[in-house]
Amino acid sequence: MAYYWFKAFHIIGVVVWFAGLFYLVRLFIYHVEAEAEPEPAATILKNQYAVMEKRLYRIITIPGMIVTVAMAIGLLVLSPDWLKQGWMHAKLGFVALLLAYHHYCGYLMKQLAKGECKWGSKQLRALNEAPTLLLVVVVMLVIFKNNFPADATTWLVAGLVLFMAVTIQLYARKRRLDKEAEQAATTAETPEMAQG
Repeated sequence: MAYYWFKAFHIIGVVVWFAGLFYLVRLFIYHVEAEAEPEPAATILKNQYAVMEKRLYRIITIPGMIVTVAMAIGLLVLSPDWLKQGWMHAKLGFVALLLAYHHYCGYLMKQLAKGECKWGSKQLRALNEAPTLLLVVVVMLVIFKNNFPADATTWLVAGLVLFMAVTIQLYARKRRLDKEAEQAATTAETPEMAQG
């Protein structure tokens, strides 16, 4: 019965942890983009995003990570033979990458709060996709275990990376064109107002 409790809370922890990680970097993007706003809006937005980031990280993301790791340890204590299997070694390697990503997000959050972050919104959008790729690989490892379809997974991950890169580029292009159209509309309105 303990196995099912550990497994249930492990899954709940993963969902909470990933929800926090996905939204945290999205807030970083908004935080960086607030720089382009005129004052006092830029300062107000950056301060608000800093508060939201800190609360999300401390109240959602860290507890989700702790529950995930604690329940995983419980599962491994109950099923120590898993530690002898290759799929588990691979899964733990990807989880280590995820933990490094989590802590790097904490580092970026501190840099943003100090106004020292060098990342642009485009780079942060790419960074925001990293946990998605890790999630795909980890779930595939858990489902397939020692029958892991390495070739299919490699193609799936490569396809996802390509799709995400194209999507980020298209979104950046759309935003640039929208901004140019907005500026053109503003420029066209200004002479009319001066004549009126």
